[in-house]
Amino acid sequence: MKYLIGIDIGTSGTKSVLFNTDGSVVRSSSAEYPLYQPQNGWAEQSPEDWWEATVTTLKAITEDIDAADIAGIGLSGQMHGLVMLDSENSVIRPAIIWCDGRTGAECVEITERIGAERLIELTANPALTGFTASKIMWVKNHEPQNYARCRKILLPKDYIRFRLSGTFAAEMSDAAGMQLLNVRERRWSDEVLDKLGIDRELLADVFEAPYISSYVSDEAAALTGLKAGTPIAGGAGDNAAAAVGTGTVVDGRAFTTIGTSGVVYAHTSQMLLDPCGRIHTFCSAVPGEWHVMGVTQSAGLSLRWFRDTFCEEEKKKAAELGCDPYDIMTSEAEKSPIGCSRLLYLPYLMGERTPHLDSNARGVFFGLSAVHDKKDMIRAVLEGVSFALNDSAGILRGIGAEISDMTLCGGGAASPMWRRMLCDIFGCPVKITVSKEGAALGAAILAGVGVGIWPSVPKACAELVTYREPMSPDPAAGAEYAKYYEIYRSLYPALRESYAKLAEIK
Repeated sequence: MKYLIGIDIGTSGTKSVLFNTDGSVVRSSSAEYPLYQPQNGWAEQSPEDWWEATVTTLKAITEDIDAADIAGIGLSGQMHGLVMLDSENSVIRPAIIWCDGRTGAECVEITERIGAERLIELTANPALTGFTASKIMWVKNHEPQNYARCRKILLPKDYIRFRLSGTFAAEMSDAAGMQLLNVRERRWSDEVLDKLGIDRELLADVFEAPYISSYVSDEAAALTGLKAGTPIAGGAGDNAAAAVGTGTVVDGRAFTTIGTSGVVYAHTSQMLLDPCGRIHTFCSAVPGEWHVMGVTQSAGLSLRWFRDTFCEEEKKKAAELGCDPYDIMTSEAEKSPIGCSRLLYLPYLMGERTPHLDSNARGVFFGLSAVHDKKDMIRAVLEGVSFALNDSAGILRGIGAEISDMTLCGGGAASPMWRRMLCDIFGCPVKITVSKEGAALGAAILAGVGVGIWPSVPKACAELVTYREPMSPDPAAGAEYAKYYEIYRSLYPALRESYAKLAEIK
């Protein structure tokens, strides 16, 4: 019996999954950890929390398993996070993660140093607060003592690779989100590094996603129950790994995921660019290919925030019934009509990426009146996130991405109501995979390709990834949503200047 392990280092927690080589789950374990916000708009985590969660979950899934039967390990992780190590390989400061919005001035600095058009030519994206390069520049500008101590810069999953193996390595899909990679040529950009004054030696060597980058060390084996010498594949950023786990690895296929953030992602064998920089072009986990994606910062985060702020009653009821509070919340939302009795929600709790590129943007309930109650507000959150995702889908189609096949994944895809809403708003059939493991399965598949179980990522996906019956859109519902979507799209331009003025207030 041979097994593969996929480890997904997410924002809310880490999940480790033990798979058979037919893609079925043998055992799964998850561990959560906190997100810290020292100031409004900031977001940090402790890399040690990620490592403790990895050790805990690996011990849980390897118990009573012959570790020699584990053929390989794949890693998936939240993108863009900045982990800085000193000369002793100790973490210098908390990791600044993807949804942190403090680096607006650094984005201006990066654009001025490199040039707006040249930056997109090289890195395929404009300077954004979420990306790693602006975080590095922020530390240089605001914490020079920490930057002076830095000897290695890693992304979250690559820090876990280092703790598992003692090896520094990066891979293409995740590295493309640092804004330091030449995305077309798939190598670190000397021009970007030189103009930003970042030493190339701070970065790990970069490999394609299925490449075997390292091997489990004796120290990590003793902590986790793994066998020393077990191969570790390059892995992928969370969305590129989810693409593998959903079979989105050939042209024409796309997926939408609703996790903490929300993503609409399309695979492309040809590099596509949005000259306006509204969506991202990154390297795919398929060697030599790419993907385009739009991101809304606060997708599942919006619903989680509403749950934790306003839904104590639903949480208590869920505990009594032994179900998920989100199930109770969405059952209440179903009692509200499309448009939530003329209530809209802008899901900009942590600023916004696609299509506005505005770290100052903030959440809004628009149209709130005395007629509204909690059910309307919950539905408005669901619709607002869906409208934000539709923004991304429209831009992807506009630059030439094929979207003939849409798969839904992430925690939000578990909701039949949310699936139906997205189907009607997108106006195309949607489906979900039989497996719910997404990024963890994708990471495991990459490991399987790396150790030679399958000859390529697309062939592995064709063999392992299966789907449930697709859902078809309701044109009448789509037409009703369209009325509200038109108003939704008008709100951000009307508020843009007010967002900027609000951000200036100390």
